[in-house]
Amino acid sequence: MSALLVAATLLLAHLLTLGRYGIFRDEFYYLANARHLAWGYVDHPPLVAGIAWLTTHTLGTSVYALRLPMLLLLVGVLAVVAGLVRRMGGGGVAVTVAWLAFALSPYYLYTFHYLSMNAPEVLLWSAAALLLSDATSDRDSATAASGERALPAAPPDPRRAWLLFGLVIGLAALTKVSGLVWGAALVVGMVLTPARRHLRSPWAWASVGLAVLLFLPHVWWQHANGWPTAEFVRNAQRDKITVLSPGAFLLEQVSLLGPVGTVVVIAAFAGLVRPRAPWRSHAVAWLFVVGVFIAQRSKPYYVMPAYPVLLAGGAVALERWAPWRFWWGRLAQSPVILLGVLLVPVTLPVLSPERLQVHLARLGISVESGERHRKGVLPQHYADMFGWETLADDVARAVATLSPAERAAAKIFTQNYGEAGALEYYGPSRGLPPVISGHNAYWHWGPGADTGGPLIVVGGEADDHRQVFTDVRVVGRTTCTLCMPYEQGLPIYVCRRPTRPLRELWPAVRHFG
Repeated sequence: MSALLVAATLLLAHLLTLGRYGIFRDEFYYLANARHLAWGYVDHPPLVAGIAWLTTHTLGTSVYALRLPMLLLLVGVLAVVAGLVRRMGGGGVAVTVAWLAFALSPYYLYTFHYLSMNAPEVLLWSAAALLLSDATSDRDSATAASGERALPAAPPDPRRAWLLFGLVIGLAALTKVSGLVWGAALVVGMVLTPARRHLRSPWAWASVGLAVLLFLPHVWWQHANGWPTAEFVRNAQRDKITVLSPGAFLLEQVSLLGPVGTVVVIAAFAGLVRPRAPWRSHAVAWLFVVGVFIAQRSKPYYVMPAYPVLLAGGAVALERWAPWRFWWGRLAQSPVILLGVLLVPVTLPVLSPERLQVHLARLGISVESGERHRKGVLPQHYADMFGWETLADDVARAVATLSPAERAAAKIFTQNYGEAGALEYYGPSRGLPPVISGHNAYWHWGPGADTGGPLIVVGGEADDHRQVFTDVRVVGRTTCTLCMPYEQGLPIYVCRRPTRPLRELWPAVRHFG
């Protein structure tokens, strides 16, 4: 009953806040991807575009429609975590603790609030851990040796579990390439623990073959398009991502997990003192993932899909160390729980933007962007939900300065995919011309037919525009207060009489990052 209360509260909180703020920058981009289905994109594999396509063709494109599927994935993760707990010998207490830690994690709260690659990634990594547990199950010997609760009477079929494991790892890689890192990490975890003997099964290698087969279309797309993701990663590491020391990287894990999740993960590692802790190989896998992402100078949140299995293990360890009545009484009054609740507004929009700023100040939390940008009045993950409809209105006023003939031949050029996606989303209701951009996948989609009409450019420097247009005029500026500083007060230009056809200029506007 307590576990169901945690799950119901979490889902209700998400449902009540789905549309509290606006659509996030990346959501506009995924909608654009869905209009150009392919086996890959500059900055990600195809699965999220497929989810966006399916969503728009069944539920629509409202903010609620875009985000409801993420709540279905959230339910899936909770079910998988419960399954992991049961396979580790835990009971209802452990399920409650694991779900509570998950529910109060700032990262997971935000991840399942909006359409993204990150929500399916968490589900697929967790499901892979569960299926690997089934594929390598030693039910009778493990139960007898460790004193765990008896597992369900019907043992899992290892052949089926191995094949499903390969399927899930393949889908994880089609969600984000880091899914391959998780697959490799799980294998390393087996090699370095007694579970290595299961790798002698031909079904284990069949699962590897299945995962590779599923990922091959994306590899083919990368090859056919000149490996754009490699360029994207290089540019992001050089220009965008803030490089952290290993210590700072690990400290960020605490921030992303939240206080409750951190305690439970620590319990998971403390529980490894038991000779046959069922999550030992997964703990090794976590160490591998952390090492890889630190070496790659990746963002700290890349590790987060690896934690649900450790939350399950830590919850099982805590359940065994003390009776439920003790834990329930202590947890209900714990300052760790209180702090976790106080942090909820940081990543779930339960407060208005104005009240959120006050709340952050009271908690002593400074606004960070996580990238090399100036700070705004809101954290970047919230700021990028504001200002887009206003941007469309600002550009519409610029379009209104054109003659009817110019308007029919005009195009809009933006500096990034957020602006482009937002203008495509809000543009039809405002009669905006087609939108093009040199940023990431938009560059691949090209400038379209050369109409010879004016180009309305959002942002950039006038001197740069004058190198390719003989007539450049500022006709307006973007107006928003809660968006990121780099989206505020941007000049909106009308550029006429290009020195060369737009298609000839296109290679110069390519920007992957």
